Amino acid sequence: MTILKKIICTFFSEFRNRGVYITIIMYLSHLIGILRGFFYKSIYYKNIKSSIFSLQTKSRIEIFNKNSILNIGKFVFIRKNASIRIDFNGELNIGDNVFINDNCNINCVNRITIGRNTKIAPNVCINDHDHNYKKASKDHLIRGEVSIGENVWIGSNVVILRDTFIGDNAVIAAGSVVKGNVPENTLFLNKRENRSVALKKSDKVVNIK
Repeated sequence: MTILKKIICTFFSEFRNRGVYITIIMYLSHLIGILRGFFYKSIYYKNIKSSIFSLQTKSRIEIFNKNSILNIGKFVFIRKNASIRIDFNGELNIGDNVFINDNCNINCVNRITIGRNTKIAPNVCINDHDHNYKKASKDHLIRGEVSIGENVWIGSNVVILRDTFIGDNAVIAAGSVVKGNVPENTLFLNKRENRSVALKKSDKVVNIK
């Protein structure tokens, strides 16, 4: 009864703040996302273990091996045009209440873990492997691992490479390329230098048509 009361109160609060029409459209979008989640779970019923999660328009899950595993926690929300691909003996674990924004790519062939309550901004790319361009072995991939802790914020356009371990409550600044260990409760950013060079009056601006 308490849960039902909370749901009703939430609806009325949204009606007041957003308007009835917009609220209905928003929750309809959420419902479609949940149905799409069930659709992919039914396709890969041997590979996906989950409860309720939302997979919005143009987002897709691709599993290419019978040994691949995708574990999705409660109330995971994946926005539009995201791509999740798992191959070989890959195991992707996504914790409860994880939010993945538009245009994100997650490619797993070994192991990727994303902790509870982590938020991922648009255009983030996560890979647990590299291509073996030197061809030192028969395997065309160099496999590693990615572990992202709980309550982590990952900014827009971040690239996370194999063998990266991010601690709880860390913040990854927008545009960063991450490889290695990021301690918990820290802000990670790549060193950047902004320069403004003054043009002399004699410098001419050439218009290219």
